[in-house]
Amino acid sequence: MAIEHKRVVVQLALIASFMVYVDGTIVNLTLAQLSSHLHASRAELEWAINAYTLTFAAVMLGAGAITDVLGSKRTFIAGLTVFTAASAVCAAAPDMSVLNLARLVQGVGAALLLPSALVLATAAESDEHARHKLVGRWAAAGGLGMAAGPLLGGLLVSLADWRAVFAVNVVIGIPAIGVSLRAMPKTVSKERRLDYAGMVSATLLIAGLVFGLIEAPAQGWGSVGVLSALVLVVIGAGAFVRAERIAKAPLLPTAVYADRSFVMSAGQGALFNFTFYGLLFAMSLMLQQGRGLSAIEGGLLFLPLTGLISIGSVCAAGLTRRGGRRLVLGAAQLLLTGSLVTVAITSTLGPLWPMILALLPVGFSAGVLVPTMTTGAISAVQPSAHGAASAVFNTSRQVGAAIGIAVFAPLLGSATQLRDGFITCVLVAAAATAAAFALTLINRPHTMSGMCATAADTDA
Repeated sequence: MAIEHKRVVVQLALIASFMVYVDGTIVNLTLAQLSSHLHASRAELEWAINAYTLTFAAVMLGAGAITDVLGSKRTFIAGLTVFTAASAVCAAAPDMSVLNLARLVQGVGAALLLPSALVLATAAESDEHARHKLVGRWAAAGGLGMAAGPLLGGLLVSLADWRAVFAVNVVIGIPAIGVSLRAMPKTVSKERRLDYAGMVSATLLIAGLVFGLIEAPAQGWGSVGVLSALVLVVIGAGAFVRAERIAKAPLLPTAVYADRSFVMSAGQGALFNFTFYGLLFAMSLMLQQGRGLSAIEGGLLFLPLTGLISIGSVCAAGLTRRGGRRLVLGAAQLLLTGSLVTVAITSTLGPLWPMILALLPVGFSAGVLVPTMTTGAISAVQPSAHGAASAVFNTSRQVGAAIGIAVFAPLLGSATQLRDGFITCVLVAAAATAAAFALTLINRPHTMSGMCATAADTDA
């Protein structure tokens, strides 16, 4: 591959990683405007975030296999096209139903983009050391996107309005598609059967779970809609187990789910995203609707949290080398638990600055936790199962994020109860983090081999 083409491929992969993760957090700062401009209900606001997370999680399980079958270039361009087109529909949406349907499609594009971008970036380098450095940059781009989302969202909403948050993807996406078609080398697809039954049943399982959790507070657990969703969960779970037993190329290989250490690590990842994304959702509404701040003011107040995430991510590798993964993981979880309790206490005060200071260790510990959890999860399985393990771990995190928003939204209460509701949400987040710490205490990985190699699977 020519040097200039190699650079373009790497740059496109980094842009894709940034775009995918920034869209997971940037929409939080549009919630107040969506509520007033499109008369969105609380459930519709939840879906504005969870629709993306839902399909992102469901399709990601099969995205690696799809990349193998179609080839990384075709999968990347398909994902980028779907993501860009869905973003355009979001930007032009006349009501919340259109917006949330487009967000579902946007999540599909994101799920196709992420693994294909990583494959393209690593294939551009033949040297193993250079490949690992590339993967580190790719993961960092995703982390930067996740951390920058609230601030970028606040800036775009303040300078224009909520539609700009989605329109910017179109501005970036269309040129990126053109460059991809011209500069990306042809990639070879592999002969592999797609586990269609596994993908469909996993989608039903996740969709039913998230829908039921979001709609239960409004409709009631005994309503037809929620009960139907729960039935869908049971059917999806049974169908998925059966599909994985008979599939020749299952989405979930035995080597992954049979490993106790990996399953517990995946649970920790889900608990972390439950806490982090639920906290972003609750804090966005509390600052704008509860405290009356503008979108740009809210975005700036997220800086102590998101800025320290970047610093924590940079420090994670060095801390792990010195103290060991398990010690660093436990210490970060303890710090996060204590900091969340402090945030709950300081949020009762009149001025905001004590709570903002309390968010500093929240951001740092969150930044340390993400790469540490990921390397621990992937290293628990054999190298041959790293790809599947990465897909499952990242899926568990996305499901955790969706459940967090679904749980935190009703806990917040009405606009007049946001302060008390926010305290409840933060304490629930602290309890979830304490549960993750308990898993660290009882989880003793039988191997730590391959940790260096797992940099390729680090998710921001």
